[in-house]
Amino acid sequence: MANKNSVTMTDNRTGKSFEYNIIDPTLGASVVDIATFYKDTGLFMLDRGFTSTASCRSRITYIDGSKGKLMYRGYDISYLATQKSFVDTAHLLLYKKLPTNEERDAFKLELKKRSFVHEGMKKLFDAFPDNAHPMAILSAAVSALSTFYFDHLDIDSPEEYMEMAKRIIAKIPTIAAFSYRYSRGLPIIYPNLDRGFTENILYMLRAYPHDHIDLKPIEVKALDTIFTLHADHEQNASTTTVRTVASTHAHPYAAISAGICALWGRSHGGANESVISQLEMIGDVKNVEKYIAKAKDKNDPFRLMGFGHRVYKNFDPRATILKDIREQLMKERAIDSKLIEVANKIEEIALHDEYFIERGLYPNIDFYSGLILRALGIPKEMYAVIFVIGRVPGWIAQWIEFKEQPDGKIARPRQLYLGPTEIKPE
Repeated sequence: MANKNSVTMTDNRTGKSFEYNIIDPTLGASVVDIATFYKDTGLFMLDRGFTSTASCRSRITYIDGSKGKLMYRGYDISYLATQKSFVDTAHLLLYKKLPTNEERDAFKLELKKRSFVHEGMKKLFDAFPDNAHPMAILSAAVSALSTFYFDHLDIDSPEEYMEMAKRIIAKIPTIAAFSYRYSRGLPIIYPNLDRGFTENILYMLRAYPHDHIDLKPIEVKALDTIFTLHADHEQNASTTTVRTVASTHAHPYAAISAGICALWGRSHGGANESVISQLEMIGDVKNVEKYIAKAKDKNDPFRLMGFGHRVYKNFDPRATILKDIREQLMKERAIDSKLIEVANKIEEIALHDEYFIERGLYPNIDFYSGLILRALGIPKEMYAVIFVIGRVPGWIAQWIEFKEQPDGKIARPRQLYLGPTEIKPE
C-alpha cells in the first residue's frame, strides 16, 4: 500500500509503478522528491521555465501569488517597507533576525567603513567608453572585485561569509555611482561618511565637488522603500543564476556579477525602464485608448509594460506600497505631470476593464518604481542598477544558504533533444 505522504507514478509503457515522497513545507505547496525519477524510469521531466519545479530548499523568502503575499524570514513586506529601513532588512536577510539598536548601529558603521573601493579600480572605469551602459560597467566592476579580494574564493566559516557579505553590500552603491558618473563623463563623488546608506547613494549620484546638496526625507524614504521591496524575491531568474554559479564553487563576486547580467534583461530588472520608455512613447493622455486597444488585440505584438506578474495573480503587494510613496512624492517634489496623467489614465482603465481584470493584469512594482525613480531625478539607464543595489542582500543570503547546505550539487538541468540523429559521413 502506498504511503499517504507520497505519490505513485505508473509508467504506461511497462506497467511499473514508482513511489515518490511528498515533502511538506511550512507554507505553500508541497513538493514531490523525484531525485530518483530518471534512475527509475529512464525519463526526464520537461518543465519549460521551471514553473512547476522547486530547485532548492530555502528559509529566506515566501511568496503566495494568489493572496499577494511576500515575506522575508517570516516578516510581511508591508511591515518591513513601512516600519523598517533597508539596512534593517539587509541585516534580517543575512543574520536571520532584525537588528537591535546596538546591532543596527554596528552594521551601519561596518557598511560605511567598507563603502570605499580600491583606487586601482579607477583604471577599470577609465577603460570604458563614455556612453557605456552603467549595468555593463557594474557587472564588469563587480567581477573585477574578485581580483582585489581573491581570499573570498575559499570561505567556509560564518564569520568569513559575513565579512564578504558586508563588503559587497557596502561597495555596490559606490561602484554603481561610479559607473553612472563615468558613463556621463562626470567627476567622481566619494561616499560621505556623515550620511546614511540610502542617502549616500543619492548624494553620490547628484553631487558635484565642493557643492552642498539637500536631500528631502521623502526622497530618501522613497529610494529606501524601493530597495527594501527589491531585496529578495524567491527563486527568480537572477537569483537562480546566482545559485547556479554558486554551485560551481566560483568566486561569490562572480556569482553576483552573473546575477547582474541576468537582471539586466527587459523582462526582469529592466522592466521599469521599459515602463517609462513606453509612457514617453504614448506621450499624451489622448493616446491612451489607442494603445489600450493595441494591448487587447491578440494579433498585435504590443504589450502594456508594468502590468501583470509571473507570480502574483491578484495584486502585487509591493506595488500597493509604492503607490502610496508616489503620492507622497507628488506632494513634495515635482513629477513629470504629463507622464503621471498618462500613467493614471492607463491605471484607471486597467483596474476597471474586464479584459485586464480577467487576466490579472494589474499594475505591478515596475509600473510605480519607474515613475518614482524618474521623480528622484535618476536616469532610465540607472533603473536596473538601483534594482541591483536593493537585490544584493538577497543574492548574498541565497549564496550563503546554498553554501551552508551539505547536499548542494552543481546545477545541471537536462534537455529534450530534438536535433538530428547521428549523421554517417559518406
